[in-house]
Amino acid sequence: MKLPEAEMFPVHRRIWLVVPLLLLVTLAVVYISVTNGTFDMTVGDVIRTLLRIDVTREYDLVVFDFRLPRIVLAMLTGFGLGIAGAVIQGVTRNGLADPGMLGINAGASMAVVLFMLVFSQTLDLTGWFAYIAMPLFGLAGGMLAVAIIFWLARSNGRLDPQQLILVGIAVSAGFAAVTLYLSLKMNPNDFEAAAVWLAGSLHSANWRYIGAMLPWLLLIAPYLWWKGKVLDVLQLHDETTLSLGLDLGRQRRKLMLAAVGLVAACISVSGGIGFVGLIAPHIARRLVGLHHRRLLPVSGLVGMLMVSLGDLIGKTIFAPAQLAAGIVISLIGVPYFIYLLFRSRM
Repeated sequence: MKLPEAEMFPVHRRIWLVVPLLLLVTLAVVYISVTNGTFDMTVGDVIRTLLRIDVTREYDLVVFDFRLPRIVLAMLTGFGLGIAGAVIQGVTRNGLADPGMLGINAGASMAVVLFMLVFSQTLDLTGWFAYIAMPLFGLAGGMLAVAIIFWLARSNGRLDPQQLILVGIAVSAGFAAVTLYLSLKMNPNDFEAAAVWLAGSLHSANWRYIGAMLPWLLLIAPYLWWKGKVLDVLQLHDETTLSLGLDLGRQRRKLMLAAVGLVAACISVSGGIGFVGLIAPHIARRLVGLHHRRLLPVSGLVGMLMVSLGDLIGKTIFAPAQLAAGIVISLIGVPYFIYLLFRSRM
C-alpha cells in the first residue's frame, strides 16, 4: 500500500532532505554567479583560479576581488537575516513580524547613516575601524527601535501581537524620515554612497565587509540555535510559560538583543535588504515544521538562497546596468506580505 506523503517523509526527518536540496540549489546559483557576467568564465577557469594554477591577473581580479566577495556576502547576509526573522517571529508570536516591518532595519540603517555623516570627514570609511564600528552603531539603532516598539505595543503590561505590526510600520516610517534628513546633510559623494547602500546593493562587497560581520554570525547564530527550545516554549501562552518557571521578560530581552545584533551586523555591510526575515521563516515552517532547532538553520538556508538569487537576478537581468538585491527581494516580498496579511484574516 502506498503511504501518504506525510508518512513517507515525517517532519522530524524531512530536514535531511530539505537541507541538501537547499544547498544544491544555492550552489547552482553560486555557479551561475561566478561564471557569468560581463566577463564570462568557464568552470575550469574558476577552479584553476581558486587553486592558483596558471592564474592570470584578469581572472584573479574577477574571481577574488569582484565576484567571490559579493557571493559570500550575499550568502552570509541571507543566512543571518533568515535566522533573525525566525527568532523575532518566535519571540513576538506573530507570523507577520519581520526586522524590516518592525522598524529594526530602519533603526539600524538610521544609526549607520548617522555614523557615515558624523565620521566621514575624520575617518576612513573603508578602514577596519569603520567596519567594526558600524555594526555597533547599527546595534544601538536597532535596539532603540525595539525599545520604542515594545513600549508602544504593550497592552495591560503585556506585548500585544496585534498592535506590533502597526507600531512597527509607524516607527519604521519615522526612522526612514530621519535617515532621509541625515542623508540630505551629506556631501554629494557620501549621499550617493549612502543611497546605494540603503537600497541593499552588494556591488561594493569586499573581504573586509565579510571579516567585519563574520564574528557576529559565528557567535550569535549558534547561541540562537542553542536557545531553540526556549523559543518553542515561548509559543505557549504567557501564563503557561510562567507556570513552567521561565523568566519570560528576561528570555525575550536576550533573544531580541541577539536577533537585533545579527540584523545590525548584516545591515551594516549589505544595506537595507528587507523581507528576507519575513519570507524565509514561513517557507522553512512549511518544510520542516515548528521546532526551532530545525526551523532556525533552514530559515537561514532559505534566506541565503533568497539573497544570492536576488543579487544574481539584479546583476544579470538588466545587464550592463545593475539592480540592487534589496529591490529585487522587495518586489517579491511585498506581494507575499499582502498574501500573508489576507491569509491571517481568514
